[in-house]
Amino acid sequence: MTENLLDRVIGSPPLAGRITFARLVGSESLPLGELYERAGRVARWLRGRGIGPGDRIGILAANCLEWVLLDLAALRLKAETAGFEPGKFEPTAELMRRYGITLLFTDRTADMADTPGTVSMEGVRAASEGGAASEGQAADDAPLPPVSWGPREVTTIKFTSGSTGEPKGLGATAGSINSSLAAVQEIFAHKPDDDLFVFLPLSLLQQRYWVYSALLHGHDVTITTYEAAFAALRRVRPTVVMGVPALYETAKRQIEARLARGKDGNRPEEAARAVFGDRIRYLWTGSAPANPDTLRFFTEAGLPIYEGYGLNETCIVAKNHPGASREGSVGRVLPGKQVLIGDDGLVRVRSEYPVNTHYAYARPGDSERIFEPDGTVRTGDLGRLDEDGFLYILGRADDVIVLDNGKKVVVRPIEERMKADPAIAECVVFCPAQTELVAVVSPASVPADRDAIAARLALANASLSADERISRVVVADTPFSIENGLLTSQYKPKRRQILAAHHTAVHDSTEGIHAH
Repeated sequence: MTENLLDRVIGSPPLAGRITFARLVGSESLPLGELYERAGRVARWLRGRGIGPGDRIGILAANCLEWVLLDLAALRLKAETAGFEPGKFEPTAELMRRYGITLLFTDRTADMADTPGTVSMEGVRAASEGGAASEGQAADDAPLPPVSWGPREVTTIKFTSGSTGEPKGLGATAGSINSSLAAVQEIFAHKPDDDLFVFLPLSLLQQRYWVYSALLHGHDVTITTYEAAFAALRRVRPTVVMGVPALYETAKRQIEARLARGKDGNRPEEAARAVFGDRIRYLWTGSAPANPDTLRFFTEAGLPIYEGYGLNETCIVAKNHPGASREGSVGRVLPGKQVLIGDDGLVRVRSEYPVNTHYAYARPGDSERIFEPDGTVRTGDLGRLDEDGFLYILGRADDVIVLDNGKKVVVRPIEERMKADPAIAECVVFCPAQTELVAVVSPASVPADRDAIAARLALANASLSADERISRVVVADTPFSIENGLLTSQYKPKRRQILAAHHTAVHDSTEGIHAH
């Protein structure tokens, strides 16, 4: 049985480690022991506001100290959290009603006036510092009773990245969190001299894992945002970066630009350290497929990078790691997980401690399409396992294109060939009328380097079979982004939205860069 690590997180203060919140300019840092004490004050403050076991608080705010304090305080009260990503949700009474929120904490103070039950994040900070109680609330100094989270109890509601429609809500169980924390620590052995760098929204549960890990193992953790990530990296000098492929693609271009300017001579290692700092032990990537050339680039530059695989519905399933890494794979399957691959190549995941067996909030039929009765997850991915247990993800089942001649084409390897060029940030392949493959690319710079894109098209097609070749490329005028709705919060392309945005050009045979 997996050790109850969450109970250790909230049971006693850590003896070492710091947490830092890095901004574009400046940062705030405090010992993990102080974080623990301040979370206890926030828990007593929440208790004074009527929050107890089984209640649910919502957090709709950018990454900050108050976010972490609320999350830890809720765990110590055995209350649930629901993390809402700014920009995707608004602090409204309807949001609170839909998701059963007792109190909604937000940094969107301008939107709070007409929404009873919303609380400013400023109040959280004051409570954590032992400030005066607000709104006539009496101080609560009574000790917090010990709590224990059972493996099937839900600690938080997390939401899908929402590539289509309204995000689905999923209750994450304590057992699934404990299992993932234990498996990751076993293979990466984070130690007190480590500093784990986190920049994705804390509304994504996995980003909070690294705070829990710090409290468990006494290492440092740095929280920032994507906008501040590169500025913070050089100041903080972390040992581990938890990143999505988009971060590393951007970093690769920065490193190549430094080398082109002769700033670091011909030494990629020096250029890489100038971007990431000089203490990197390894880089972590997942959430979306990584470009194999980019992975190779960082490893050869002295920054080993390890790709993994997991879904919102499964937590971490497989991970490359020191001593067990295989190029092209997403790693060996972790303890507590079982990968099942059917005759059709579809990947299913069975967990000793499932995240859950159904969605908490979704349209009718959504749970049944993804979850089998025992919690086994139908991932929708195509994959294979090699003889040593390494998992290879070949693409999405719904990204398989069937041509009018009956041939099936998996588009992910084609897209990766195109993305290998530094002029291309993202590539999505479509098949209008089932006759030809048309790629829509997001340029790495504006204006786009159309000559480089045309050269990459010719190079990619030269290595592909006749049915796999791209007939033409539509170059987006505006790069795909979260803000324009063409990337998810984890920087995955939203295929339906990209096709809708470029529908006319994709279906007009005169548009785009044509293959020769």
